[in-house]
Amino acid sequence: MIRIAVVGDIGCGKSYIAKKFGCPVFNADDEVNKIYKKSKKCYYKLRKSLPNYIYSFPIKKNKLSEAILDKQNNIKKIIKIIHPEVRLKMNKFIKKNKNKKFVVLDIPLLIENKINKKNDILVFVEAKKKEINKRLKKRSGINHEIIKKFKKVQLPIEIKKRKSNFVIKNNFKNNNAKKNVKILMRKILSNA
Repeated sequence: MIRIAVVGDIGCGKSYIAKKFGCPVFNADDEVNKIYKKSKKCYYKLRKSLPNYIYSFPIKKNKLSEAILDKQNNIKKIIKIIHPEVRLKMNKFIKKNKNKKFVVLDIPLLIENKINKKNDILVFVEAKKKEINKRLKKRSGINHEIIKKFKKVQLPIEIKKRKSNFVIKNNFKNNNAKKNVKILMRKILSNA
């Protein structure tokens, strides 16, 4: 199995590109949302760690946002509780898809949390800053202060790009993305 990990800046279209590969995708953001809605275990841990913010189930994202905005350290507390759960879900996903030729990992903190393996193919999604900002403004409920806090726990974009095996340009046009992914898959297969 070849593991393709999609990395890049917040809002660069990682999930959009990940879907274009046409193979099973593990989307960490989706899994985190499910954890907030369904995991009582995480709820109790978060309630213990952040009692001023988390006091009802399912976990409300706006309460987590409040906690993050109040103290930078709170983001680390949340990551410490949520990421082991995401890792478990990723391992289940990999086991379930072990007979597939490719899987795509769409995990924002993949490198930071050392989830990637040596043989993973890292694909950096590059997009123009102007396009990213335009897209982020369209997202409902997006808070730019929260994005700044998240960027503090992420590696600088230049380092992610340098660590990547491939760079794919995303101009947010469907045909272009499809074509770029096809070219990339050919390169990956010829190196496999």
